[in-house]
Amino acid sequence: MTTFAANSVLGQEKTKNEIQKILDSDRLGHAYLIAGPPGVGKKPLALAFAEAVNGVSNLSELGAKTYSGKSSWMNHPDIHVFIPKPRELSKTEFNSRIRMLEQDPYAIIDFANRPDLNDDAGTKNRRAFYSINYFRDEIRPAFFLKPNEGKRNIIVITGIENMHESSSNAFLKVLEEPPADVLIIMTTDHVNALLPTILSRCQVLKCTGLSTDEISLGLQQRDHLTVTDAQYMARISGGNYAIARFWDVSQVKSLRSDVVKFMRMSYTQDASEISTLSIQWVEENNAEGILVILNLLELFIKDILVYMHTNTGSLLINEDQVEVISRFVHSLREADLETMASQIESARIMIRQNVAPKYILTVLAIRFGYLMRGLPTPIHPDQPW
Repeated sequence: MTTFAANSVLGQEKTKNEIQKILDSDRLGHAYLIAGPPGVGKKPLALAFAEAVNGVSNLSELGAKTYSGKSSWMNHPDIHVFIPKPRELSKTEFNSRIRMLEQDPYAIIDFANRPDLNDDAGTKNRRAFYSINYFRDEIRPAFFLKPNEGKRNIIVITGIENMHESSSNAFLKVLEEPPADVLIIMTTDHVNALLPTILSRCQVLKCTGLSTDEISLGLQQRDHLTVTDAQYMARISGGNYAIARFWDVSQVKSLRSDVVKFMRMSYTQDASEISTLSIQWVEENNAEGILVILNLLELFIKDILVYMHTNTGSLLINEDQVEVISRFVHSLREADLETMASQIESARIMIRQNVAPKYILTVLAIRFGYLMRGLPTPIHPDQPW
């Protein structure tokens, strides 16, 4: 009895069932695209899919359908995994990241969130992509290898939205006339960024954002967090399990003190302090880190709203901050807290669109200054900032 990725992939039951049906039918297509938000298990699904096709019991329990003696996808001669990479990257570092992925399919190995493997606090983003040279010299030749011991020659390409236009066009030619024994499994965070001609030649398997309960349970069972810490990290994760487990709880709670400062500076409209804190956040965090800060800010505002209406500390996400929240409630009787929370979602969208975070945070603080006093913002909340 095959159990596809039951214990290795968190949630995503619908997608796992779709892949299980594909495996049971024994009628494989030549190209599959696993699409969904960051950190929800696309890479684990892609790797488990590759292993299952070539008979490796590791991320899935294949039972009687196991026919490979290999321990994982990494040492199987017919499974080739590619990730976007910077122009200047040593083979040693590339292999180190791939080994991390073998040990933990949820490991953060991308260069934006983890630019330096030896320093998790390193914040200098390294642009990673599929250049035409990378595609021509390393990826394209792999398509034309013959299976050695597996059913298919499997090419796993993660983050395919990071292909340069020239690489996408070259890749499209392979998709249009794929070799007979090849299986291409791709992942993407941004399906709308792909060429329609590429999408039309793939079967798309959609992943959804993970629920807070799913992430909390995963953090408890897989990462051994306490119930309290797991629930807290799940709430600030924005549905991204990989980020929730990558951040240290104490690190996040330290950021929370900065969030309180940001709220106070917004109220006093101290331009110098707002600018200084915004620059500090941008220097110390990449885009995902800024999103975590926005999540913390949103939860803090919601706690103020809850305490304002209930006066009950046990209902707060930041229960240990009840005294601080109580003081904000006293000062913000006229505040439009619901609009403040909605403005954070607008900020998230702009961060994902690569608008400069320093400017987003500064304008957000200015807008908060009005909303905290119950005043309309100079630009209507529904209008572009």
